[in-house]
Amino acid sequence: MDQEWNASQPIYRQLRDRVIAMILDGVLQEGDPLPSVRNVAAEYRVNPLTVLKAYQQLVDERFVEKRRGLGMFVNAGTRALLLKAERERFLTEQWPAIRETIDRLGLATSDLLSSGATKEH
Repeated sequence: MDQEWNASQPIYRQLRDRVIAMILDGVLQEGDPLPSVRNVAAEYRVNPLTVLKAYQQLVDERFVEKRRGLGMFVNAGTRALLLKAERERFLTEQWPAIRETIDRLGLATSDLLSSGATKEH
């Protein structure tokens, strides 16, 4: 996880988003435990209550479950739900602006594909 914080968004929200990214990227699999609140707080030098608030939001959204005495774990089906939500968000919020830029610059599909072919995936 990146240790830089964005001043435009609360830290707990950024921590939540980083866990979501870890699930989407496959770093955290369904059934895996989340890193402990204490470890995350120490690693990022944030208050443990901030980490707990981020984790609680994930529980409230049902992406994560608390297991008494064991910690918090990624729920089954979470990655599929997140992929669906993130794809929808991309198509409704980000894609229209990207499409507008493509049209404004007069780029063709071949231009886009050839520029992406030079990068490693």
